[in-house]
Amino acid sequence: MTKEKKDNTPVQRLLVPSYILYTGKFLTAVSPFLASRFAAKLFLTPFKYKLPKREMEMDKKSTQETLKVPSIDHEIVVYQYGDSPKKILLVHGWSGRGTQLAVIAKELLKNGYSVVSFDAPAHGKAPGKTSMMPYFSESVLFLEQKYGPFEAAIGHSLGGMASLKAVKDGLDIEKLVIIGTANSITHTTKEFARNMKLNDEVAKRMKKYLDEKLGEDMDNYSGAVSAEAVKIPTLVIHDKNDVDVTIEAAYDIDARLENSELLITEKLGHRKILGDQKVISEIIQFLTV
Repeated sequence: MTKEKKDNTPVQRLLVPSYILYTGKFLTAVSPFLASRFAAKLFLTPFKYKLPKREMEMDKKSTQETLKVPSIDHEIVVYQYGDSPKKILLVHGWSGRGTQLAVIAKELLKNGYSVVSFDAPAHGKAPGKTSMMPYFSESVLFLEQKYGPFEAAIGHSLGGMASLKAVKDGLDIEKLVIIGTANSITHTTKEFARNMKLNDEVAKRMKKYLDEKLGEDMDNYSGAVSAEAVKIPTLVIHDKNDVDVTIEAAYDIDARLENSELLITEKLGHRKILGDQKVISEIIQFLTV
């Protein structure tokens, strides 16, 4: 019998409400099975946040419509911002929304592009309470059929993973930008469980349950796995101080991409990076050169 290698990858510490920690700890002691189901339910449930002021202009000026994505039988809310035929697709992350990359979108419009983005199922204005990784990547492919072609895509966090998977599955774009993107869903589930003070056995059970729910190995959607099939020029952006996704993820994805550039920032974290003008300038330069 081969002994399973211990995962010593650094875990980022996130703030988790105390009642969730207590519930998770209690269920772990009583039944790892129940604890894994509890964790899985939370893992699939995004938070919805109030629209910040910086996103209000895009929300007000964009054309919006609710559409059903046939392949997943869930609805998304689509944003069309600007009227240039040169279109860029923006893909938000977990618990994000279609306007989350609004500062980037504004600069894209200034540089002659228009933008298409969306609220993934159970995010932003889209209906639903739970969501899954395939909902993101399938929505991307659906949007290409309805609104494409796109010159490029920009994905943040899980949106970066979804964009990599979509390119692997046939999304036809010239360039890709990913920001704060995770490399491994297995590690993400372990990290999630540890932040809830659950042990790795519960994390393992949770991952197995999610695989069964999805009907395939969730790691098929991991950033590092998809990256190996991506041949187009890709800009990988990550902050050293990202407390949601470790910097090691960027190094791993970058190493697996055939044609990539790596931009490492400091003191911007996981979300502030989306509004940093130096980062946005690098994105514009990458897209226009």
